[in-house]
Amino acid sequence: MIAVLLVAIAGVLVFGHDASAGQPLLVGSAQLVIGIVASLLGVAGGELLIPTLVLLFGADIKLAGSLSLAVSLPTMLVGFTRYSRDRSFSVLGRNRAFLLVMAVGSIVGAFIGGLLLGVVPDAVLLPALAVILLVSAVKVWRHG
Repeated sequence: MIAVLLVAIAGVLVFGHDASAGQPLLVGSAQLVIGIVASLLGVAGGELLIPTLVLLFGADIKLAGSLSLAVSLPTMLVGFTRYSRDRSFSVLGRNRAFLLVMAVGSIVGAFIGGLLLGVVPDAVLLPALAVILLVSAVKVWRHG
């Protein structure tokens, strides 16, 4: 189901979305439902949240990326608190090198992404996001 949803969103981003229009398609309680689904998906939630903000609420893709980060912060804090209480982080001690490499990669990626935000035009970002969604859909399909 998620794979099909990701493919559909990618198709709409590339073929059926006018980035200059900025008109929302849905409003109201859809925001709550999308937030819940994005949170349940974890990391994949960002892949759902950004196109949803662009397509359904008419947000600029750069604003949608920033909003996605802001919305993800409470989700991460709740997850961190929950996993800390269960002592689920003990496995990280055994995988410290992997954790450090991933953390450094995330920080470097966030820094570079922030620098490129003002440089890369929407005409490049929307198709790039569509490609990421398609790759994710394939991975979800194979995993499921």
